[in-house]
Order: sequence, then C-alpha cells, then structure tokens
Amino acid sequence: MTMIGQPEPEWKAAAYVNGEQKTLSNKDYKGKWHVLYWYPLDFTFVCPTEIKGFQSLLGDFRDDSVDVIGVSTDSFFSHKAWFADRKTFPETITHPVIADTNHAVTRAFGVLKEDQGIAYRATVIVDDKGIIRSVSQNDLSVGRSPHEILRTVQALQSGGLCGADWKKGEAFVG
Repeated sequence: MTMIGQPEPEWKAAAYVNGEQKTLSNKDYKGKWHVLYWYPLDFTFVCPTEIKGFQSLLGDFRDDSVDVIGVSTDSFFSHKAWFADRKTFPETITHPVIADTNHAVTRAFGVLKEDQGIAYRATVIVDDKGIIRSVSQNDLSVGRSPHEILRTVQALQSGGLCGADWKKGEAFVG
C-alpha cells in the first residue's frame, strides 16, 4: 500500500535538537514542506554518511523552505552521545533527529523492520498541505543520496513535468 497522495500520519515524539531533548510533532511542520528520513541505528557505518549528507545540504533545503528531520529507533541519549563524537561528526548536527524508542512514528509510516525493531532506510517528502508526495525505502545495507532527495523536493515544488536528472531552473518536459 502506498502512502503517496495521503495525508501525513499524526505523530509526536522526543527528538535530539541541538543537544537538547524536545518534543516534536507533525503539527510543528503544518504548512511547511518537510523531509523525514529514517536510518537504522546510531554507532554504525552507513548511517553517519547519510546524516552528514543531509546536514551538509541543510542550507539548500532551507533555500527551498524545506525542513529536514532524521528518525531512528535509538534513544535521545544515544543520539546525544553519538553526535558528540567529533571523529564521526566533525560538524555539529543541527537538524532534529527523532528518538522513536516506542516505534510509533516508524510504524505510522510503515518503515519498521519488525523482526529487529529498527527502521529501514526510508525517506518521506511531505508538502506544505500535509500530503505525502514521495516515499522511498532501502534495505539496511544501502544508503541514499541526500542530493537526490533535495532534487526530488525541488522537482515536486516546481509544479512542472520534470524528466530524469532534471535540476532546479532547467526546462520542463513537454
């Protein structure tokens, strides 16, 4: 079952936000484009490449008025300890990362690997009307491209027909 074209499920969870624990919900993003990206576990090998990738593009996402939210089933304390590791994360992680320890957010979006209690590598793009516009999901071993997620958001925001590898500012197809 696809979620594309459906309203974003309601969610509320604790999150790591600039070193502090805060409660976030979908209501905080009402009227805003936002990307939720799930990764399986803190203290792993592929996950930091994705987190650093999204962090490095935050300015580009912000230029297009898009908020970025990370999600994993690890705790706030796990996030806080891991993000403080300057060898793994030389740059501070400033975008929120949900600590979905009860799996409620991950289940609501259908991206929980039930047998392990962790999230698949999934990405959901929600528009400013609260409608899911894109969903992608990978097996645990394959990371995604934050650049492609940004390109996809830009294409969705453009309102035109965007061919393969279309980039912001290029002509539409047709």
